[in-house]
Amino acid sequence: MSVDRSGKVKMMQGNQACAEGAIAAGCRFFAGYPITPSSEIAETMSRNLPGIGGKFIQMEDELGAMGATIGASLTGVKSMTATSGPGFSLKQENIGYACMAEVPCVIVNVMRGGPSTGMPTLPSQMDVQQARWGTHGDHSIIALVACSAQETYEQTVRAFNLAERFMTPVILLLDEIVGHTTEKVVIPDQSDIEIVSREKPEESPEDYLPYRETETGIPVLAKFGTGYRYNVTGLCHDSTGFPTNDSEEIEKNIRRIVRKIEDNRNQIIDYREKMTGDAEVIIFAYGSVSRSARSAVAMCREEGIKAGILEPTVIWPFCYNKVRELAEQVNTFVVPEMNLGQMAREVKLGVEGKAEVVSLNRIDGEPIKPAQIVEKVKEVV
Repeated sequence: MSVDRSGKVKMMQGNQACAEGAIAAGCRFFAGYPITPSSEIAETMSRNLPGIGGKFIQMEDELGAMGATIGASLTGVKSMTATSGPGFSLKQENIGYACMAEVPCVIVNVMRGGPSTGMPTLPSQMDVQQARWGTHGDHSIIALVACSAQETYEQTVRAFNLAERFMTPVILLLDEIVGHTTEKVVIPDQSDIEIVSREKPEESPEDYLPYRETETGIPVLAKFGTGYRYNVTGLCHDSTGFPTNDSEEIEKNIRRIVRKIEDNRNQIIDYREKMTGDAEVIIFAYGSVSRSARSAVAMCREEGIKAGILEPTVIWPFCYNKVRELAEQVNTFVVPEMNLGQMAREVKLGVEGKAEVVSLNRIDGEPIKPAQIVEKVKEVV
């Protein structure tokens, strides 16, 4: 596949679009390990990175891949890894390390059925809660989703921008359908793509503190190899980066790591809504299921059922306020998803009892069809 970025229309898989978006965002390092259904991301990066001065490395396992991604990022290089199911589980310890050390990077998880090795070639959305709570300890996380190859390209770029802005790992959740569907993608001219890069320290190496308190709570980490020397650890640390057992420093550190994301929820959260103005029932859908949900809304409207759709493109932080707002006007939310109701739980928290939340679940590796959603809507209206 060409690495030309001249604004052309191309046919490509969602996985290939992910790799293209990463390179457009400035990614120049990829570490990974082959795993279905994400392997095309690694394959595309292995072909394209060397030609533009980037580095690709196949690690011995997923733990090493995540560690290498963190290490490359500390040198100032925009870095990414991609995996699925079991590999995402193996990455969790080092994802937690990146949260604590505040190292920006992007982790792509092309979801498949589980638990364990589960259904390697079939789609699911079983990892959405794992994306939020997969690594232990109190932390906040940013997780994006995509429903098409075009959106995968765009969301990959945004994932890098959010990672660099908030100095945090960012997760992009696709699913096997999105990853392997080949469709049209418009590649914009590079000059039209918004690119965010991490800040650089203004003070001298002698006065530099990597985790100094800032107005935003976001640290300014110098690139390794530029004359700034500091400690990086997964332990609770003070402003110097060295471990501490001081209870005040520990609390301040953890609260700041959470606050830098939670205080900026409104700038991170994103969603699409259609036909919600007069809706009596809302279909809440994400990822590939939202494609079926859009058709279901059109079918409902043809039959005189006032259905609307809410499609989050960011699932963490969750759009509780928007759900609460819509719960004031509708009687029911229908939540179709390829799991046993993981996002329906969050919708229930958001409606605060003001509307009924009905799940439509499928876990057999088959996609949810528009007719199934329409049937469920008819049951509740």
